Amino acid sequence: MTDRRTQLAENLAQVEERIASACIAAGRTREEVTLIVVTKTYPASDVRILHELGVRHVAENRDQDAAPKAAACADLSLTWHFVGQLQTNKVRSVASYADVVQSVDRAKLVTALSAAAVREGRELGCLIQVALDAESGERGDRGGVAPDGIEELAAAVEAAPGLRLDGLMTVAPLSGPYAGRQQAAFDRLMEFASRLRGSHPAANMVSAGMSADLEEAIAAGATHVRVGTAVLGVRPGLR
Repeated sequence: MTDRRTQLAENLAQVEERIASACIAAGRTREEVTLIVVTKTYPASDVRILHELGVRHVAENRDQDAAPKAAACADLSLTWHFVGQLQTNKVRSVASYADVVQSVDRAKLVTALSAAAVREGRELGCLIQVALDAESGERGDRGGVAPDGIEELAAAVEAAPGLRLDGLMTVAPLSGPYAGRQQAAFDRLMEFASRLRGSHPAANMVSAGMSADLEEAIAAGATHVRVGTAVLGVRPGLR
């Protein structure tokens, strides 16, 4: 365990240095960017070590992994983010532990999340996942609503009991006009985020960037970056 703590501490320090350098380059303060460590496929023991090292935001993308891990770490002061594509039959479980759902991309999911949040007596933060590779009315290959569907979905979230509209999220697309163009993709997301704040001023969270492209996301103005591999190491095969 000592070796694992040392490894995580070193990796975390390197990521912190990258974030700090990117903030300086972008003329931003380090406090403007929140690190979310994506702990998918890794055990609750790693989450505990990360908490000891100062991490306060963690993310998962599969409910079957996340639910027991969140329960095992219920005594820790952590904010849990759900970042994976979410099926409605998993919503009730996710609503019991997630603080923020970053992958809201359809009206049916908004309805299900609202009902579950009210049942749990909790308020869930929601990010609209934007698919920059999706045509009008379609969803992206990695989930997400097409850009022209953002406002309608945002209005649905804001009107739904138990839900709070926090902002936007994207994953750099693997196809379409922004494939391989992370900076352009994140810049485009920021345009949508700015527009959204015009009608929903409190929706000021922008989640973008991962291990390979966090610098580009920070340069664009992301408020949250989701980093897994760079902190935890190369992922083992999904169990």
